[in-house]
Amino acid sequence: MMLDIFSSFDPGVNMINNYSTPLMFWAIIAVSISMFTLSMWITPSSAMIVTFNTMKVMNDQGTRTHGVHIKGFNSLLVALFMIIININLMGLLPSVFSYSSHLLFTLSFGLPLWLALIMSAIVFNPTSWIASLLPGGAPHWLNPFLVLIETISITVRPLTLSFRLAANMSAGHIVLTLIGTYCAASMFSSVVGLIVLFMIQVGYIMFEIGICFIQSYIFCLLLSLYSDDHT
Repeated sequence: MMLDIFSSFDPGVNMINNYSTPLMFWAIIAVSISMFTLSMWITPSSAMIVTFNTMKVMNDQGTRTHGVHIKGFNSLLVALFMIIININLMGLLPSVFSYSSHLLFTLSFGLPLWLALIMSAIVFNPTSWIASLLPGGAPHWLNPFLVLIETISITVRPLTLSFRLAANMSAGHIVLTLIGTYCAASMFSSVVGLIVLFMIQVGYIMFEIGICFIQSYIFCLLLSLYSDDHT
């Protein structure tokens, strides 16, 4: 029983046959990986073609930034892109806990990767990294303020990166929960209302599927753009 609309994000609410949803979450990941790997030995299916094209989109984006000069950065970016897409899509399944709707999950991706880029730039060329905090051609009396502003803007990057993904996914799931609640309540009151709400629910789920892809792309796109600050 949910006490309020935000209780739908409580992992303790979703229990199936006394097994918590994390077990179901990892089971779905194992099944999806098995489906993709088993088809490697046969003619590529339409699902594999879509997967490869999706990976190519992020790989092409990585090659347009300075991240292409960082060994393994593109591979990491493509893998992260596919992982976030799968987790976002699995959050739309009934009785599956939506991990991407929580800030702790998004910070676990955004904070280490942002910090890795910063630490790599400092170790590789500390002088150039410190010089990048001050824009060229600025008046001398503005230098302390510009350095402070640039430092703050770099520091809040992982927070804005993580909040964006978590907030957008949470908003979509709240709307789906609201529509589902009213749809269930109209089952015994109005057939017309039930049909209308059901069609709205189906349409919004299709919209949320698109949001899952878009938010994953934006998350990885911003990470690739942050690599441009690498010295």
